[in-house]
Amino acid sequence: MLKATWNGVLLAESDHTEVVEGNHYFPATSIHRQYFKQSPTHSTCPWKGEASYYDIVVGDQVNKDAAWYYAAPKEAAGPVGCGRTPQEILQLYYNYSSCTRDGPA
Repeated sequence: MLKATWNGVLLAESDHTEVVEGNHYFPATSIHRQYFKQSPTHSTCPWKGEASYYDIVVGDQVNKDAAWYYAAPKEAAGPVGCGRTPQEILQLYYNYSSCTRDGPA
């Protein structure tokens, strides 16, 4: 099980993440949404599409734009896209957080 934490708080955990460019994409159902606040930030990747961001908020600490996702990924996005609907898109999150694995890799 892969677990993502920041400032001692569990943000996400799943046995089913996808790795793209060294980043773990967690299923949307595996994140603890109370720590994710929508950010106005957007960026564009020529092969994945437009990314939207979340700030991670734990107490009074904010990790700006630490989580991102592709609501309408391009086909070339591979495991990020795979024809999923926005409700099924895997949440990407990595910036300044810690990922650990319980059990065998």
